[in-house]
Amino acid sequence: MTQPVGIVLVSHSAELVSGLRALLAELAPPEVPVVGAGGTDDGRIGTSYRLVLDAVRQADAGGGVVVLADLGSSVLTARTVLEDEELTQARLVDAPFVEGAVAAVVTASTGAALPEVARAATDARSIPKFQD
Repeated sequence: MTQPVGIVLVSHSAELVSGLRALLAELAPPEVPVVGAGGTDDGRIGTSYRLVLDAVRQADAGGGVVVLADLGSSVLTARTVLEDEELTQARLVDAPFVEGAVAAVVTASTGAALPEVARAATDARSIPKFQD
């Protein structure tokens, strides 16, 4: 396997990140880094520049990083971190948080490159959950 694409989960809630990471651990091999940045530095609801930056650096195994954010200020914080730190091998993708993370981690586990993993996360938005 080439260097895997890492996945970063940015959320206002550490508990939300923890639960999603547990789900993703069932779907992908441990070689695919999945790192969370949930909550603030002191454990409250919110987002943390430092936690996002640390998560992106930790998830970067050499294949790049897909960053998924839940909503609002987590998106703004992630975007600011990537721009400020010039993290060109990390992409913030506009994708549903859970479905996008599942699609990203499954695609990353195949050895796909960063553009394909990012596209899989984004494409998850158009996959229906059921047929009427």
